[in-house]
Amino acid sequence: MRITGGTLAGRSIKCPQGIIRPAMDKMRESIFAVLGDLTGMSFLDLFSGSGTIALEAASRGASRVELCEKDKIKIPIIFENIAIAEKALGIKIQCHFMPVEYFIKRCKTSFDYIFFDPPFAYKFHEDLIKKAYEKNMLNSGGIILVHRPEEHNMPDKIAGLKRCDKRVYGRSICDFYSDK
Repeated sequence: MRITGGTLAGRSIKCPQGIIRPAMDKMRESIFAVLGDLTGMSFLDLFSGSGTIALEAASRGASRVELCEKDKIKIPIIFENIAIAEKALGIKIQCHFMPVEYFIKRCKTSFDYIFFDPPFAYKFHEDLIKKAYEKNMLNSGGIILVHRPEEHNMPDKIAGLKRCDKRVYGRSICDFYSDK
C-alpha cells in the first residue's frame, strides 16, 4: 500500500497481519479530494487497521491526528507506519489501542473529522455515530465519515447530523454526516 496524496504521497506503508480490509487507493484519493486541505484540522481514524487513513490525513496537513484500533496484533505495524509521518512531518500521531466503543465512552476531546471504518460485518454504525455526537466528539461544522458495505443501509439523519454526501466505490460506500 502507499499514501496517495499530500506531503507523503507515494510513500509505502505496511499492511499488518490478521483480518484487515484496507481502504482502496482510489477511494482514499476520492475521500480526501472531497475533504480538501486539512491544514490545521484535527482527524480521528476509528477502526484504524494499518493506520493508513490517519497517515493520509497527516500527509494532507491535519495537525492533530489520532487513531484507535483494538487488534493488538496490528500494533507493531501501526507504530512502524506512523513513524514515517512523525519523522517526515514533525507531528505526533496519538494511538489508542482499545475497542472503539470504549474509546468513544471515555473520549474527552473533539475533532473536525472522524472516520469510522469498522469491519463490514459490524452492525452498530448508527449507534456509534450517535454516541460520538452525544459526547460532543465532533466540532461544529465537522464531518463524520462512515465506510460501509452497500447492503448495510444508513439513515439520512442520525441524532443532530444529516448525511451531506455519499460516495460509492464498487461495493463500498462512504457516507458523510455533518451538523450543517
